[in-house]
Amino acid sequence: MSVAQAAANEEDKSSAGDKYETGRAMMHIEREKAAEQLDVSLKLKMALDQINADSAHEQISLGCVAITSAFKAFIGFGPGKIKIDSEEYFIVTPRSPLGKLLLGLKVGQQFTFNNSLHTVMKIF
Repeated sequence: MSVAQAAANEEDKSSAGDKYETGRAMMHIEREKAAEQLDVSLKLKMALDQINADSAHEQISLGCVAITSAFKAFIGFGPGKIKIDSEEYFIVTPRSPLGKLLLGLKVGQQFTFNNSLHTVMKIF
């Protein structure tokens, strides 16, 4: 952000007319983009700080791994898949449809997702 702001401040008026204003506007847009990215990153950091990976989980909650009859999932942020020791884990956000289904379930409980019945096998 500071680089974009410095570039906008250093942009001099030239004989090309409104080139100066266009350059300043472009630098301002870049600064706004950087500010938005920073805001998103800070919110994600705050959410990640709430995860306590060392605590024991009796029910599915933020920061735990849930092993079901069909898949393995980490309840966290940044949807996608990760591979650990050749095992695939889905990263499931708490606000996603699957995350909303999983939150609060305990070992042995069942849930339906994509018209299939699944069972929670293990939580850690």
